Amino acid sequence: MSKGTVVLAYSGGLDTSCILVWLKEQGPVGQIRPREVFIEDLRAEFVEHFIWPAVQANAVYEDRYLLGTSLARPCISRSLVDVARREKAHFISHGATGKVRPDCSCFFFQIIAPWRIPEFYNRFKGRLDLMEYAEKHGIPVPVTPKAPWSMDANLMHISYESGILEDPKSHAPVDLYLMTKNPEEAPNAPDVLEITFRKGVPVKVTNLKDATSKDAALDIFLYLNEIGGRHGVGRIDIVENRFIGMKSRGIYETPGGTILLQAHLDIETFTMDKEVRRIKQGLSVKFSELVYNGFWYSPECDFVRHCIQKSQENVEGTVQLSVFKGQVYLLGRESPKSLYNEELVSMDKQGDYDPCDASGFIRINAVRLREYHRLQGLSSPKN
Repeated sequence: MSKGTVVLAYSGGLDTSCILVWLKEQGPVGQIRPREVFIEDLRAEFVEHFIWPAVQANAVYEDRYLLGTSLARPCISRSLVDVARREKAHFISHGATGKVRPDCSCFFFQIIAPWRIPEFYNRFKGRLDLMEYAEKHGIPVPVTPKAPWSMDANLMHISYESGILEDPKSHAPVDLYLMTKNPEEAPNAPDVLEITFRKGVPVKVTNLKDATSKDAALDIFLYLNEIGGRHGVGRIDIVENRFIGMKSRGIYETPGGTILLQAHLDIETFTMDKEVRRIKQGLSVKFSELVYNGFWYSPECDFVRHCIQKSQENVEGTVQLSVFKGQVYLLGRESPKSLYNEELVSMDKQGDYDPCDASGFIRINAVRLREYHRLQGLSSPKN
C-alpha cells in the first residue's frame, strides 16, 4: 500500500475494529487521527432513496431475501465517497471479504480490502484469530468465542452468518435474534394496521388498536419495525446463491420490510393492469439480482428503477392487515384507482358481461390444445 489518506467504512464490528488497528500498523498508509471520524445519520435517506424503491419493486432475492444488506451498501457507499472526496482521500477501505459483492459503488477510488490482501488473510485465518488480536490490543468487540457469528445490522434488517451457522443443518441459537421476538412468545392479540400508499410508496400507517399514526417516511418504517418485531415477523433461514458462484447460509430478520412487502403486493394487484404487472414482475426479479450483486450504480439498474417507478403511478390506496404471531394477514383494501369492478365479477348481478362470449373464447384457446393432443395421438376420432 502506498502512502496516502484512507477513509475506512467502520461498522464497529469485529472485522473493521481490527482493521482499524491493522491499518495503523501499516506505517506507509499514514496516521489516523480522531478528528477524522465522521458520523452521518443516513436513516431517512436510506428509507426514502433505497428502501422505498425496493418496496415499489417488491424486491426479493431468490424468493425470500428482502435485500437488507444489499440495499444498505449503496447508501453507505454514496456517503463514503462524499467523505473521501471532501477529505481528498486516496483510498477507501472496508471489511468485506473476497466472497461478497464487488466494490462497484466506490470505483472512483483505490480500494483497501484487507480480506483480499494476502498479508492480512494469511495472518488472520478467521474470526477466532481476529478475536485474539482484539484481546491482545484491547479492542472492544461485540462478539465472543461462544457467539462468534457475524452480524450486519441496519435500519432494515439484521443478518447473521459464520460460526455454527456455517453448518446448514445447525439450528439458530434461541438467543440469536435481536430485532424480533420469538413468535411463540409474541402477544396473544394482534395489531391491526392500516397502511396508505401513494405511487407505490407508504405515506401513512395507523394502528387501529390504539390510533397511533405515523406519516413521515422514517417514522413509518421505524414503527413497522416495532410492530413486526413485537410479533416476531420477518425471520428467515436460507441458503442463497452468492454472485461469485458459492452458496451461503444466512439468517435474517426484517420485520418492517416483511409487513410492507405483503401490503404493497396487495394494493399493487388491486390497482395495476394485469399485463403491465406481468412485465413488472420480471423487472422486479432483475432489480433484485442487480441490487444483490452490487450494481445499484449501473445504467441497467437505473433503467430498471425508472421503469418500475413508472409502473407505480396508479398504485394508490389503503390496505388493512393484521400482524400476529410471526404472520401478516391481509384483511381488506380500497383505492380510488382500483381496477376491481364489483358489478362485473358479482355472482348476483349480470353486469356489463355476456356469458355467451365465453364459449367462443374457450373454443379459440382450445385450438392450440386440440392440435397438441392430436400430435400425441390422444384426440377423439371424428364421427
